[in-house]
Amino acid sequence: MPVENEQSVIPASDPFALFDAWFAEAKQSEPNDPNAMALATATPEGAPSVRMVLLKGHGPGGFVFYTNALSRKGGEIHANMQAALLFHWKSLRRQIRIEGPLTQVTDAEADAYFHSRGRSSQIASAASDQSRPLPHRADYFERVATLEERYPEGTEIPRPQEWTGFRLTPLAIEFWIDRPARMHDRRRFTRSGEGEAWSDTLLFP
Repeated sequence: MPVENEQSVIPASDPFALFDAWFAEAKQSEPNDPNAMALATATPEGAPSVRMVLLKGHGPGGFVFYTNALSRKGGEIHANMQAALLFHWKSLRRQIRIEGPLTQVTDAEADAYFHSRGRSSQIASAASDQSRPLPHRADYFERVATLEERYPEGTEIPRPQEWTGFRLTPLAIEFWIDRPARMHDRRRFTRSGEGEAWSDTLLFP
């Protein structure tokens, strides 16, 4: 059992700096994709959906991921520009929950990231009508083969207009550490808007 009046091990500090520290540790301990995060979106009617995506940029400006804007998640994002993220690093027994509004990245940002990917990944994305019905898997392979022929090695593959990214600007960030006997350590940071000061509080587990 913990010592009476034991202090939280999660410091009351800048949540972005704390995220950076935890993320750096996750990169050393997680066997696969330490940047994997659950992305929760909802329709205007409030019907939720969640899926795993990869964090591709982060800092005081927010947390960035990329997707097809015509996919299910893209449609929900454009209809309701609010989302939540969850990082769960099992090897560290830690979680971070992040909530806030979304904005679309610039075309220049989307172009830069798209062309930083491997050629095969670029073609696979360009060939996909993400989330829409696929009659036969062979149809997708045929599209991939067509694009490989159209854009031979050394040729730039144009970024599809619908392939873009979104930035979540956090208004709430919660840090969680697993503890014995379910006496977990939780600290939640909140602010009223981007650029505003953070306030923080411990939470009962």
